[in-house]
Amino acid sequence: MKASAGSREASAAAFVKQQPGTFGVVIRDRQTGAVWKAGNTTATTWTASTIKLAIAADLLERHRQGAITLDGTDRTNLDKALISSDNDAATALWNRYDGPGMLGRFQQRFGMRTLSVVPGYDTFWRNLRCSADDLQALMGYVLEKLDPADRAYLTKTLRNVASNQRWGVWAAGSALNPGNKDGWAQKPVNGKTVWVTHTVGFAGAGERYVVAAMYEQGASGTLGKGAHAVSDAVATYFGAPVPAKITTP
Repeated sequence: MKASAGSREASAAAFVKQQPGTFGVVIRDRQTGAVWKAGNTTATTWTASTIKLAIAADLLERHRQGAITLDGTDRTNLDKALISSDNDAATALWNRYDGPGMLGRFQQRFGMRTLSVVPGYDTFWRNLRCSADDLQALMGYVLEKLDPADRAYLTKTLRNVASNQRWGVWAAGSALNPGNKDGWAQKPVNGKTVWVTHTVGFAGAGERYVVAAMYEQGASGTLGKGAHAVSDAVATYFGAPVPAKITTP
């Protein structure tokens, strides 16, 4: 018998609490409005590649408004940035379309209120930090505010990510038809190099659930530990098998 929703939530919260480092997960049910959180969802850390979703949403919206015109090369770079997490593709889009100018829209329009540049670094997409709450707001904007055609492109693309991103929200299970944008990197934090492993996306019929998780491990962390931790937290919440059956980078 499948565990009750309350039992799964309690188990997921306990799992998150047990992990070393700073871990925050937020899941919003767009049908009921219920929001579940575990760990620290307001703590900010390096966004890694999750911010590529914000770049894509901004460019698609500006194109729709007639402010810019995305050509074939840009569209290819969008696919690369989202599907295979291609850094060069993201950088090309950032440089061509006033990346620093995007930050205000990320913060105000997308609701990423605590997004900021990491102190001491240039304003560049690889040097940003945010919280799990910020990522949840971003995904919610994509699903609820973008033009339907742009939303359809993003949801389809996030459901077809490369094998090295089939973890995190992906662990909700194939029955929930999830899609996600993951981010992973080694970054300096308080004089130490740590792994960050983040995931943002959706699951359920009609993209019912918005899911965001950010995990900054301690100095002893690894990519594998982080990716499995965020995946197992999501799997536990949705009642999918744990350890999650995932493909890691």
